[in-house]
Amino acid sequence: MNTTIVIYGSSTGTCEAIAEKIASKLGCQALNVQDLNADVVAANNNLILGTSTWGAGELQDDWYDGLKTLQSADLSDKTIALFGCGDCASYGDTFVGGIGQLYHGIKDCGAKFIGSVDTDGYDFDDSEAVVGGKFIGLPLDDINEDDKTDARIENWLSAIIPEL
Repeated sequence: MNTTIVIYGSSTGTCEAIAEKIASKLGCQALNVQDLNADVVAANNNLILGTSTWGAGELQDDWYDGLKTLQSADLSDKTIALFGCGDCASYGDTFVGGIGQLYHGIKDCGAKFIGSVDTDGYDFDDSEAVVGGKFIGLPLDDINEDDKTDARIENWLSAIIPEL
């Protein structure tokens, strides 16, 4: 496996805990997006990016600067997988929109995106994170569906590890 890092933005700690769980399973570091810089991007082949979703499908606040860092970096030889936290009950019309914001912010930077997830089994109305009929990354609702989080992470990791 090439060098991999998990980069997350978290306001309440939920996305941070999930990022640390994913990093532990991959045997790599979890890094707060506040500490993201061009050297971190250059040093890693695989970027696993995670965000919580706020308001009407918005990125976690720290990701706005992180997104600028990624947009100014050379991502042409990178593999990127996305994950995010959302609330499908209270925000079913913008569920995990933060994943979509990340994707749309860097989709044209030349990176290879992996880790799309079928929408089957998710209860939501709409999401900017659905691209081509699938979630562009791993959606998690650790508020209403916390009993599904671990299995969803395991299944997603099983799918992406061969591509890292």
